[in-house]
Amino acid sequence: MNQQITVNHVCFEYQREGEEPVLVLQDLNLSIQKGEFVAVLGHNGSGKSTLAKHFNALLLPTVGTVLVNGIDTTDENRLFDIRQQVGMVFQNPDNQIVATIVEEDVAFALENLGVPSAEIRRRVDDALRAVGMYEFRNHAPHQLSGGQKQRVAIAGILAMRPECIVLDEPTAMLDPKGRREVLKTITELNREHQTTIALITHYMEEAVQADRVVVVDHGKIVLEGTPKQVFSQVERLKELGLDVPQVTELCYLLRREGYDLPDDIITEEECVRALEALFAAQKGTTLGDSENGTFDVSI
Repeated sequence: MNQQITVNHVCFEYQREGEEPVLVLQDLNLSIQKGEFVAVLGHNGSGKSTLAKHFNALLLPTVGTVLVNGIDTTDENRLFDIRQQVGMVFQNPDNQIVATIVEEDVAFALENLGVPSAEIRRRVDDALRAVGMYEFRNHAPHQLSGGQKQRVAIAGILAMRPECIVLDEPTAMLDPKGRREVLKTITELNREHQTTIALITHYMEEAVQADRVVVVDHGKIVLEGTPKQVFSQVERLKELGLDVPQVTELCYLLRREGYDLPDDIITEEECVRALEALFAAQKGTTLGDSENGTFDVSI
């Protein structure tokens, strides 16, 4: 795979007039490959959203460089190229929806760029189909649910045909159903369309879907690896003020009580299989009706 985004020794500080500068990112290094799905975790104020805004030059490093397909984000003459290659989706979809009809909103940026009408039509239809919102193309955005609005916002970015989409806590304002809808859209874009995804989130179940998890604390990367590698470090994550997936927490607590369970369980399916094996191995265990997913365990 080729590098899509490369962060080299980046420091970033906010400077408010009359105040001392605040260092947010400290000598941070990161590479994101084309077609990769990377989840970035961190508590509030860790610097994860600030890092995300460097990926498409919304912010520029105080020290160091950020390259997008080899283009330095400080090159003002290439800003349009960078923004075409890396799209950004934010927490609140209402801040990105500007039209009164769904398909008009998705077409908005393309019209401003002077894309021919026939091409706009193709791109809008393709983008809405990709996020499962084609049947709502003539609806008013304000009539949609939060999850549907966020999918329309993603479609607006998709219509620009970016190679990479950066999503800054896109499900933070959504209910569980809306979160599932958006996460399904994100994973399908990555798996089926090979779109590079950088997902900033504080929902551990979302990070489980990624190829790689990066944990940021005080402007530095403190953990990095596959979801299994990162979430197996339960105590370290708790020290950083972060949670782990519920099934990981359950198995962690059971291991503390002496039960022999793997330390890298991150999905419900893995948890069920591990508990089945544990129960079956215990003397005197009676397994119940597995078709109903219930167990009568007597030890």
